[in-house]
Amino acid sequence: MSRNPLVPSFAVITGEQVDQVLTGDERQVVALTEDVYRLHGRGSTVNPPSYFLRFPDRPSSRIIALPASVGGEEATDGLKWISSFPENVAAGIPRASAVLILNDPGTGYPFACLESSIISASRTAASAVLAAERLSADERPRRIGFIGTGLIARYIHRYFEATGWTFDELGVHDLSDEHAQSFAGYLQSRPDTAPVVVHDSAEELIRSSDLVVFATVAGAPHIHEPSWFSHCPLVLNVSLRDVSPEVVLASANFVDDVEHCLKADTSVHLTEQRTGNRDFIDGTLCDVLEGRADVPRDRPVIFSPFGLGVLDIALGRHVHDRLREAGRLGVVDGFFHELDRYGRTGA
Repeated sequence: MSRNPLVPSFAVITGEQVDQVLTGDERQVVALTEDVYRLHGRGSTVNPPSYFLRFPDRPSSRIIALPASVGGEEATDGLKWISSFPENVAAGIPRASAVLILNDPGTGYPFACLESSIISASRTAASAVLAAERLSADERPRRIGFIGTGLIARYIHRYFEATGWTFDELGVHDLSDEHAQSFAGYLQSRPDTAPVVVHDSAEELIRSSDLVVFATVAGAPHIHEPSWFSHCPLVLNVSLRDVSPEVVLASANFVDDVEHCLKADTSVHLTEQRTGNRDFIDGTLCDVLEGRADVPRDRPVIFSPFGLGVLDIALGRHVHDRLREAGRLGVVDGFFHELDRYGRTGA
């Protein structure tokens, strides 16, 4: 514990602890995600632009800093530091790794460091499930298709499953047949799963799905044909860069935050560059939650979430507080050492 009551103790929270808190708590995570979207929509958060560290000698890799501050009853500041190294996949380890730092809003002192790849995947999945619930028509989609079959796709499926969604069919497509077959095997291993179909092409999967999940590492659009979406599916554009401006313009478009999402050459940013306006954006998810925007039913609906740092901060705080309540925080004694301005003995 700190020797100064104004200075918080500092805890290190492992990925195993994060997983133990969040597994089985998926409904609460989705509810928390909705609360944070509402706070953000009301201006009770600070979510500046993400900062990208890129490498001339490693152009496919990047590390991103997402600073953010969440208001409300559990006000917390902090930073997510998340790397994306796609070559990791060939080496048999996940593409992304991350840590999350939580800061006390009163003193600015950090009070926890959490393994955050699980937090990041969980908030992404919770956001996707929340969007699917609120952007769907009167009936939930019955056929879901995943384009991209990595960890994020697995978490999104897990959150659908844990929040009571059921499907008549699950579709899978990936540029790697090995990855597609592995993900299909995971889906088939789940209790009470529906038939799983591995599709040879993205077109085949899209045309046979009512709910399409893009969870790829694509850096540029590779889906260009609006006619593939003529049956008006709901599209969760989680990886942000898969669909072309032609597809965007033929759809209703909702984002998590307009300023954040229309940058970094996302599908919607490319569309803005092409059209010179943002008229194709129908609203934010918060607009839908608050009843300020209606969801059209006469064309495809695309949700493009840039991924708000405030979601990571709020979920990290949730994990921290659960562990603290259970007496399971791993506090690092003496982490803050210089606590007196003049170095007086015994300070």
